[in-house]
Amino acid sequence: MKKYILQLGLVVLFLATISVSAQDKYATHAVKEGETLQSISQKYRVTPYSILQANKEIKSASDVKENTILIIPLSGGVVENKTETQDEEQIKPIRFIRHRVKRRETLFGLTQKYNITEDQLKRYNTELYSQTLERRMVLQIPVFPEVDPNEEKELDFETYTVQSKETRWSIAHKYGITVDSLVALNPDLSKTSNYLAAGHELKLPRPKGDSLKEQKVELFTSYTVPSKMTLYSLGREYGIPSDSIVKLNPEIMEKGGLKEGMVIRLPKKRDKSGVVNTENYIFYEVKPKQNIFRLTQNLKITRDELFRLNPALENGLKAGMVLKLPKAKAEGLQVKNALVLDKINLIDSVNVENKPKVVFMLPFRLDRIDMNNKEKTESQIKTRRDLALSLGFYSGALVALDSIKKLGVSVNVKTYDTELSQAKVKEILFRENLQGVNAIIGPVASGALNEVAVQAASKNIPVIAPISSDSQFGHSNVFFSVPREEVLRDKMLSYMEKIYTDENVIIIADSTHQVAHDSILSKFPAAQIAKVIDNKSLHLDEFMIQLSEDKENWVFLETDQPNMVASVTSILNSANTASLTSEEETRIKVRMFTTSYNSAFEDDAVSSTHLSNLKFAYPSLYREAGNDSFVKAYQKRFNGLKPDRYAVRGFDVTFDVLLKLAHKNNLFETSKIIGLTEYTGNSFDYFNNWTLGYFNRACYIMEYDNLEIKEVKLDDLKSNL
Repeated sequence: MKKYILQLGLVVLFLATISVSAQDKYATHAVKEGETLQSISQKYRVTPYSILQANKEIKSASDVKENTILIIPLSGGVVENKTETQDEEQIKPIRFIRHRVKRRETLFGLTQKYNITEDQLKRYNTELYSQTLERRMVLQIPVFPEVDPNEEKELDFETYTVQSKETRWSIAHKYGITVDSLVALNPDLSKTSNYLAAGHELKLPRPKGDSLKEQKVELFTSYTVPSKMTLYSLGREYGIPSDSIVKLNPEIMEKGGLKEGMVIRLPKKRDKSGVVNTENYIFYEVKPKQNIFRLTQNLKITRDELFRLNPALENGLKAGMVLKLPKAKAEGLQVKNALVLDKINLIDSVNVENKPKVVFMLPFRLDRIDMNNKEKTESQIKTRRDLALSLGFYSGALVALDSIKKLGVSVNVKTYDTELSQAKVKEILFRENLQGVNAIIGPVASGALNEVAVQAASKNIPVIAPISSDSQFGHSNVFFSVPREEVLRDKMLSYMEKIYTDENVIIIADSTHQVAHDSILSKFPAAQIAKVIDNKSLHLDEFMIQLSEDKENWVFLETDQPNMVASVTSILNSANTASLTSEEETRIKVRMFTTSYNSAFEDDAVSSTHLSNLKFAYPSLYREAGNDSFVKAYQKRFNGLKPDRYAVRGFDVTFDVLLKLAHKNNLFETSKIIGLTEYTGNSFDYFNNWTLGYFNRACYIMEYDNLEIKEVKLDDLKSNL
């Protein structure tokens, strides 16, 4: 209680200035015959170095070859056959870059660096008309769009229709391009997820030898046009643009369009056998500075097999390449959405240049607390779970903020008291500008969470739900930090299925746990069903007959009634005790499990000794905190007080968010490349369920052992049975 009184004095509403930074704009360019790095840089008015920087797989000018897809960082407009007056009249900046003037910089140097004229620089920095350029002066640098698109460019690309079970990585592998190039070619793709819907059409580079100029006679086939066939449908069927069909067959225009019975020439359809998708393969995206030896070691594959599956490796390993691997290799690797993830140590991967902006929205109920009345305040904390949760959670979050600060990362924090009122939340959202915020932690109540999620989605801000596992509404920007019931249940049953030999399985479930009952029965079809009377107690005589003396008994108890838990554990504990006869010793062995752990199992009426004797095991989102660095830091900050479960969760949730933002200042992007993360008492492994949100799949198996609750690994569980 003393801890929460102390925390009330530390809850402060932070005010901070929030700014927004513009993002870079890019173009893509398919290298044509005769083009060089120098000629391409001149076309787009950028430096050759900037092109190399944006295409890490290109090491030198000699690597720029025909059909290579380049990402071009635009820093100025393409101006051809236009006077300066015409250019200024018609072309407007698409964005601005902030530039702080350094020592010895000149106007001429800036115009060369950003490929703009001196007049353009002064137009958007009017003080330069009357002042000289001075050190530390902050300028707006205009960035102009490309204005001369090459009309023939479309001939170098084709329209591809996404098939079922294909991903960005499988398609990038198929076309021999990087995922970055695929995204740049298709700017309509989602920036917050990697989802690809079957039937979605993508713009992709035509494979080498497939452009109309390069087609040989034997690569074409004659085609007789059937009734009701259109150019669009024909183009989709053969995977080529409609205008390419017309260029191959100019008679189409001469005769006023595609006519039934017309015999035309089309490229032969590609052989689509050996489909590459997530059903057959997993994929890996090559990172900078990797080599073949290290790659084969990390991916647990031989060099010969890797080259057989990826013939393009004969031309060298390049950053951004997408490699395919047999799906059987997934075991032992960290795979997320069919993509192999590199194990990243977030603490060793922080970028101190990232300065996350985080908002907390928690129900501290400061409007109802009188700090001068200690007794009343203590009473409120004892009786109000929301207050105890908020104060505990926030105390752990404060330690997380201290910890990230020690790593050299500055965090801009604002904290709001939602007062457990949806109206208050609306008032905060109306009053405060959330632009530029990188993450919102909270609120707790579902209605307030929905309100914040909708507002935050319009600004592409992720929202982390501290204690929620789901929502009745779909929110693509919400990270639900608590795993759902089915995740916990599947975790438990998966463990039990793997260690099952020939145990006698019995299910005790009341009527409110029918889903758990059915799930267990689907995994163990031979399980016996115990009779439950009035949803409260066992039919004892029938149940005792179901227990086996020859096999170990596995009893699943699925209920949320404390009295039933207490009764069943007592019965099972008695059955588990040895009974002696005059001739021999007989012992019934019983273990107890549940797939739906809840507060009933923690009730005072339930004997911990009985649970320990039964080696009771259950799935949990939480494991007991040890004496780690967080616990020590917490006790140091709060005068030796031990953190409770809420404080541990506050630290884990907050530190996870802060580390991910310190790695990449975009939680959506980080979630694509970061898999399982583990902290003091909680783990996080977010799965993106597209429009519904991000759901945590990480949880634990816990077991009572000698009156202690311990985390169970698969090997440990086997040895105990």
